[in-house]
Amino acid sequence: MTVEELAEIFEAHDDKYLEGEIDGPSDLAAFNLLNKLVPSNKDIVSCAEHDEFWLSTSPEELAAVATEEDIIFLIRCGIRFDEDTDSFAMFA
Repeated sequence: MTVEELAEIFEAHDDKYLEGEIDGPSDLAAFNLLNKLVPSNKDIVSCAEHDEFWLSTSPEELAAVATEEDIIFLIRCGIRFDEDTDSFAMFA
């Protein structure tokens, strides 16, 4: 999928944000899935400001391998796609 399609999935399923049961801490579950889909030795958090932080996972790389179900899982874990910065973000 393209980054535009990825953004559309995030938008279409925003009603699932932090919804449902996740096995274990949701941030760790999201980080594990991101690392499984887009393995990296970089720090997962690229920057932080006040009560929000952004992730280093590339939207282009994730779009190339993720399924819609993967994206829905990430949304349920609290991941958002920040189109202003073309990156993924979470609230602390």
